[in-house]
This record gives sequence, structure tokens and C-alpha cells, in this order.
Amino acid sequence: MRPQPWPVPAGASWAHDTITRMFWTLPTIMTWTRIVAIPLIVGVFYLPIAEPMRNLIATVMFIVFAATDWLDGYLARRLNQTSAFGAFLDPVADKFLVCASLIVLVWLHRCDALVALVIIGREIAISALREWMAEIGARRSVAVHMLGKLKTAVQMTAIPFLLYDGALFGGLVDTRIWGTGLIWAAAVLTIWSMVYYLQKALPDIRANAR
Repeated sequence: MRPQPWPVPAGASWAHDTITRMFWTLPTIMTWTRIVAIPLIVGVFYLPIAEPMRNLIATVMFIVFAATDWLDGYLARRLNQTSAFGAFLDPVADKFLVCASLIVLVWLHRCDALVALVIIGREIAISALREWMAEIGARRSVAVHMLGKLKTAVQMTAIPFLLYDGALFGGLVDTRIWGTGLIWAAAVLTIWSMVYYLQKALPDIRANAR
């Protein structure tokens, strides 16, 4: 007589389904790739190949992995696979990718350390602010604003320009010059958006400090 399989407890099945929805949906896997990309992009600059080729590979990798930021959100909505964990992981992955890329650029002497400090510091400060506002039930006060989106767009354009560090279109575009200008513009927008979010949060902070 063939032995019968052990019955699976209902609780175990529910836990398995929950973990699968949290960690192994297609949108979440794409979000994880942005975190996995960090050591890959850093590792490119240790390869024993010509610098222009290292620059090109790192630039293409950054653009491809950064594009998953839009794609994972689109797929989550399209496939009805949105989740609280995905909403948490998505901005974390973005910040990891940007911060790691800025550190690499500082190491390569293509980005001023002050710029990197401003951008990374702002990300930490605003993340902490949003967490605090969520705790006091006022998260909507620091919802994403167009100013923050503009900062992100400028920043995500500057980084691949600086990673490439070469000429485009027959020498018409020097990506080092354009990237430097854009990353400084991103730093200015970073400070501006941080001041904006702090101003929006201040009334709720004062109300809960009493």
C-alpha cells in the first residue's frame, strides 16, 4: 500500500501563499533586481578591461535596472499584484541603487562628495520624516510632490551621463560636463524639495508635540 502524504495544515498553506505574494510576484522580483544590481555595477569597475568599456557596461546596466522602477509598478497594477511589501520595497530599492551609484561616482572622481552627501542625506532624512508622519497618521502631508519627481528625473539622467563619462553624437555632447551640471541641479532640487516637505510636515509636527 502506497503511503499517504502528510496533510498540509491550513495555516501553513495560507503562510505559503502570503509569502509567495509578498516576495515572488513578478513585480516584486523586478524590484529585487535593483538591489541585486548594486554589486554588479560596482563590480564592473574591477573588471580587467578598458575603461571606456567598463563605463559603457555600467551605464547600460544602470539604465536597464532603473527602468524596472517604472515597469514593476506598471506590472503590479496590470496584474493586480500590488502589495504593502512591494510599496515598501520599491522606494528602498531606488534609494539603494542611487546611493550606491553616487558613491561609485565619488570614488571615480566624477561627482563631488558634497553633492553625494546632500542627496544621500536628504533621502535618509525624508524617509525618516515619512516614517514619523505615518506613525502620527499624517503621511499624506508628505506625499510625493512634483518637485520631488523633477529631482528624481534630473538625478536619474545625471547618473548614467557620469557613469558613461565620454562623448556622444560625434562629440557634440560631453557627458561629463552635462552630467556634472545635472547632478548639481539635482542637489539644488534635493534641498528645495526637502525644505518643501519639511514645511508641509511642520504643522502636524507642532500639533503632535503638544
